Amino acid sequence: MIVELSDFFNNPSLVSIGPLKIQYYAITWLLSAVFIYLYLRSNEIIIELGINDEKVNDLVFLYGLFIGAMCGGRVGYMLFYGSDQLLSNPLSLFYVWQGGLSFHGGLIGVVISFFIFAKKNNLDFFRLMDSVALSMPIGLGLVRIGNFLNGELYGKETNGDWGFIFPTDPYGLLRHPSQLYESLGEGIILFGLLMFVNRISKSHGVICSFFLIFYGLIRFVIEFFRQPDAHIGYVAYNFLSMGQILCIPMILIGFIILFYSRKKA
Repeated sequence: MIVELSDFFNNPSLVSIGPLKIQYYAITWLLSAVFIYLYLRSNEIIIELGINDEKVNDLVFLYGLFIGAMCGGRVGYMLFYGSDQLLSNPLSLFYVWQGGLSFHGGLIGVVISFFIFAKKNNLDFFRLMDSVALSMPIGLGLVRIGNFLNGELYGKETNGDWGFIFPTDPYGLLRHPSQLYESLGEGIILFGLLMFVNRISKSHGVICSFFLIFYGLIRFVIEFFRQPDAHIGYVAYNFLSMGQILCIPMILIGFIILFYSRKKA
């Protein structure tokens, strides 16, 4: 099946009044936070930790969405993908209207902000991260749909009978819809795997360790179908992207946390 997407898939806006635009991509971020909040407020681990709805609200919207995902994601993107621009113009870090958020940077930001939240509220950090890990595929799946609607982060050219032609592609090539692959893999499949882990193990830190391992492996594989960033290209051996390189330490850290949590148990 070959699908030629309309110009709608080019950073579309739900509402546009003069310079004011409410874009679908922003809506996927907001919906992610809302659904994660609704999930966590009734999550058994959150209840076990004694975190009330007000603190869940702070955890998701302040520490998670704003400080962790958005601020950490922006800093991570500029360090991992825009270091040349950042060195030439440090103020470009704040040019958020140009776009650019990194999952790996956002993850680091979330870990740091949630560590502060755990210390402030005298909570077991790894158990808190177990609950957060269970909820993250909800956001990951939705945001990848936002990438698809934006016509960004599309896949490599395909010569098969399956592909999409994106209006944002200057070459008009038939490409893999890698955003949808990622939405399926990082969203639905990852959520199912983590729920299975949650059923068979209650050791603190096991769920978040498997999140790092499973996400890293899924992302690493799907990146083979995704077009690397034009201004970076491949960064190792002419076939590994920056996203894949960043997944390697993520997987290793996951195994370290798993070993630590199992030893402690």
